[in-house]
Amino acid sequence: MMCYYRLFVLLALSSFVVESRHLKGNSYELSNFHRSSTNATIEPKIWAVLVAGSSGFENYRHQADICHAYQILKNGGLEDENIIVFMYDDIAFDVENSRPGVIINKPDGDNVYKGVPKDYTGEDVNVDNLLAAILGNKTGVRGGSGKVVESGPNDHIFIYYADHGGAGILGMPSGVDLTAKDLMNTLKKKHAAKSYKSMVIYVEACESGSIFEGLLPKNMNIYAITAANANESSWGTYCPGEFPSPPSDLDTCLGDLFSISWMEDSDIHDLRKETLDQQYQLVRRRTAVDDMVGASHVMQYGNKTIAKQFVFNYMGANPKNDYYSPSSDDDSSLTTTPSIVSQHDATLLHFWHKFHNAPEGSPKKTEAHKQLMDELSLRKHIDESVNQIISVVFGQEKVPEMLNTVQSAGNPLVHDWDCFKMLVNSFKKQCGSTSRYEMKYSRAFANMCNAGVHINHATQAISQACSTNSSPP
Repeated sequence: MMCYYRLFVLLALSSFVVESRHLKGNSYELSNFHRSSTNATIEPKIWAVLVAGSSGFENYRHQADICHAYQILKNGGLEDENIIVFMYDDIAFDVENSRPGVIINKPDGDNVYKGVPKDYTGEDVNVDNLLAAILGNKTGVRGGSGKVVESGPNDHIFIYYADHGGAGILGMPSGVDLTAKDLMNTLKKKHAAKSYKSMVIYVEACESGSIFEGLLPKNMNIYAITAANANESSWGTYCPGEFPSPPSDLDTCLGDLFSISWMEDSDIHDLRKETLDQQYQLVRRRTAVDDMVGASHVMQYGNKTIAKQFVFNYMGANPKNDYYSPSSDDDSSLTTTPSIVSQHDATLLHFWHKFHNAPEGSPKKTEAHKQLMDELSLRKHIDESVNQIISVVFGQEKVPEMLNTVQSAGNPLVHDWDCFKMLVNSFKKQCGSTSRYEMKYSRAFANMCNAGVHINHATQAISQACSTNSSPP
């Protein structure tokens, strides 16, 4: 009888350990036995917001990044009800996708599109819906699933954004772009509402450090990591013609260097034992390679003490990685940096390879040639328009100053954010494109605002320049 009693106790304890390990319902719920015996307060939950801010097959990599992130969170135990996905959803079944319904984030990768929630797609991927979702404002969203972050004071929030960016802005495929100030105001409202315990934000975009530089306070329990500092590009990777290349039937970049670095790390590590700082250090080393021309510098902002916490608190943990060993063969890939392409040039690369690979004399060759020439023409149009705008407003001699002035470290990009928002969104509306090449000039508009430009004068100059310079049809 004693043997049976001991066996029963061992089985009960084993069941308790297994049950308490699982992220049931996306919360750190222990077994029913444990919770009922302690009458503990409501357990914390993990909430996640995933945002791909672009559209078009040439921007394949951004939606691939977001889909991959979803798989990590799902494998980590999060429920769909707590994962909010913003993606245009136009590449999985795009006519250029030779694998309908399949999206991959690395050359030999699995289909990361499978099962991804379609919360906000198409025109519903916009600034108003994103900020309302972060705030938990159900009445503020229009269209989509209506899902928002209904977090409480004990909850943890993870926000991941991937797209084109510029100084002070993050791109969105519909409507206006998201300015750093608007994002910061939303985060401050979320903090004032006491509706989270801590928050982690990862941002993949050019000049993404400018979103937080001089803006994110240390007392809001928010820790942010960006793919680049306030003044430099971030990088696409797994691009055609580079090493390693995507499969021959895909002539577009599959991922972004910062993003695939933290996600490929998360794919194999036991996130219950890896801290955010350990992940940051690994990603920083893989991204800022000394002998790589133009490599970016991964940055940290906000409350850096949060970096001591385990990644598990924000992404969950895949039970398959419980016995991960640092000496395993998979780990060697995390120290190898693939070839990279500037975010600004990835679209051009896509059109070039599309043209190069099309059969001679075919309609596809003709179409690809037109797309390539249109992109080159558009870039010339944008370059000339910005030069003209500055010349009209300040004089030709001020063009280099407006283009190249950089704020000192620790200071925000611009003093008058309303002026900046007006100018960049006016320029996007009248001179923009899906390649988002125009975003590289957002710093010039910030410098114009810092120099005291008259907004009406500047917007008139934008309208004139964008309409008079030669642009593709």
